Amino acid sequence: YFEIRVAGLKQMLTVGSTQAGPDGMLPADLMTAIGQRAHALVDDQYRVFNDILLPALEKEKVRFVRRSDWTKEQDAWLRNYFENELMPVLSPIGLDPAHPFPRILNKSLNFIVSLSGKDAFGRNTGFAVVQAPRALPRLIRLPASLPGSGPYDFVFLSSVIHAYVDDLFLGMQATGCYQFRVTRNSDLLVEEEEAEDLLVALEGELSQRQWGEAVRLEVADNCPEQMWQYLMDVMNLKPQDVYQVNGPVNLNRLLAITDLVDRPELKYPTFTPRLPKIGQPSVDFFSALRERDVLMHHPFDSFAPVIEFLRAAARDPNVLAIKQTLYRTGTKSGVVDALMEAAKNGKEVTVVVELRARFDEEANIDLAEQLQEVGAHVVYGVVGHKTHAKMVLVVRREDTGLKHYAHLSTGNYHPRTARLYTDYGLFTADQAICKDVHGVFLQLTSLGKVSKMKHLLQSPFTLAKELHKKIERETDAAEKGKPGRIIAKLNALVEPEVIKALYRASQAGVSIDLIVRGPCSLKPGVPGISDNIRVRSIIGRFLEHPRVIYFGNAGSEPEVLLSSADWMERNFFRRVEVAFPVLDKKHRDRVIADLNGYLEDTAQAWLLQPDGTYQRAPTQPGAKGIQQKLMEEAGV
Repeated sequence: YFEIRVAGLKQMLTVGSTQAGPDGMLPADLMTAIGQRAHALVDDQYRVFNDILLPALEKEKVRFVRRSDWTKEQDAWLRNYFENELMPVLSPIGLDPAHPFPRILNKSLNFIVSLSGKDAFGRNTGFAVVQAPRALPRLIRLPASLPGSGPYDFVFLSSVIHAYVDDLFLGMQATGCYQFRVTRNSDLLVEEEEAEDLLVALEGELSQRQWGEAVRLEVADNCPEQMWQYLMDVMNLKPQDVYQVNGPVNLNRLLAITDLVDRPELKYPTFTPRLPKIGQPSVDFFSALRERDVLMHHPFDSFAPVIEFLRAAARDPNVLAIKQTLYRTGTKSGVVDALMEAAKNGKEVTVVVELRARFDEEANIDLAEQLQEVGAHVVYGVVGHKTHAKMVLVVRREDTGLKHYAHLSTGNYHPRTARLYTDYGLFTADQAICKDVHGVFLQLTSLGKVSKMKHLLQSPFTLAKELHKKIERETDAAEKGKPGRIIAKLNALVEPEVIKALYRASQAGVSIDLIVRGPCSLKPGVPGISDNIRVRSIIGRFLEHPRVIYFGNAGSEPEVLLSSADWMERNFFRRVEVAFPVLDKKHRDRVIADLNGYLEDTAQAWLLQPDGTYQRAPTQPGAKGIQQKLMEEAGV
């Protein structure tokens, strides 16, 4: 958020922008409001960490041992660890005219040290900086054999450096040592229209990403004002950009504790996703899909059939071509392996790799180069528009001629996140849908006008327009006394025009339920404006990721769309996205049942109030959330 959103806002302030947003807030006012909200959130975050999580872990004999509580034996072991494992890779930098303030890597762990005394050259300007390489573990496990140590005792890297920092400055005394971290602008500034080769241009820009303008300073809350103000001035920041924290400056690195502690009873129970019939070894993919579509709901359904579909296509002598979009895939991906195998087997493999998938740019450049090396055709989509659609198209020669098979998804082709995120995927041999998919691929790889689609809605051309028409259809029905119904499950709802359309629908009497995991700029329950709109967010074991839209269709056959697009300006107008219908009634009923389950969830639901705050949904003891119910239905 700070690396991209706040950084962009700061750039607007730098150039003197006075353009107000849809809420009427000027950039300067918005920056102040963000600072107030973010400081409150960070304070609450560290309160939960110190007052709730650490005591709860300690009750389970998982301890983070403070320096003041180290035993003599622990102290001796840690000093030896410092001298042998840490000190050789630390490079303290004294600050004087010959040693200017060092470049601080984005979000790296650093320490500012105050010193007394003089060194061998008679120097001392008072301050030094110690940078901790990212390769160093942030958690150091104490041997359980040490007197006073428990089975799972850990010490923060920062505590060890604080304790022995004097050893880095021979003959001098460290009078203070305080951790800090700088967050920098990490948005890439590649001018796509001017780049002769987007891959080469991105490679050049990536090397500079870690050194963008500073946007935030996190510093230990016991750091003296003189020292944090010095850091603030060096980084060209303001007091509102400084966050004083009571604990490690990067709590995210503490996720390592889940792998370091072997206590299964303290973790979610392991589960094995359900393997759909189409994923069984005895089932022929293409024959099965000719009979009917297959809908999967991850992670309750295994992601394995997606990889097997690609492998089957790679090995089938009758398959002529495979086309696929890749946004995020992860490292050592079975999806990529299957595409490479297909190219080696002589298939016509075309892959649209989105090089600009934020923070995955480097991985996607490597991916593109690997695919090109084995003969796959790799393109980077359309200049000025990120390719965010999730599609696979397989072309196969059969007795009746060439036949197409497609897979469409709401989520990325990423095996790991498919176990952590909820998403829908649809296998289909419906030739009308496949023709639409083929048309999108033509737009991405070639040149030409917008092709007319029968089933797919596509950004930046038809998706926003058609969604507005469908919302207006529900509005017209309600105004005529017919039932109007809309349910939308999204990651974000911030686009002003679609919010206005939903407000008009509510005023006409349309019943609207929105399940929005992330940012939502619509305010529900406002008298006379959004009385008929309810907004909830489901927070559970899995990250809710699919985009699902339900329209009651004036009481006749309802319409269900699955999509890769959130309701944001960028998704509607600056990305290539698709929304696809669920045509099979059985599958449509399944998605509707899932939506109703999310609306009935009281165990994991938060309800958005008219004032923009969230309240936990009232719940009964023992109530099960929708995710738990879906896991049980899947038999996992």
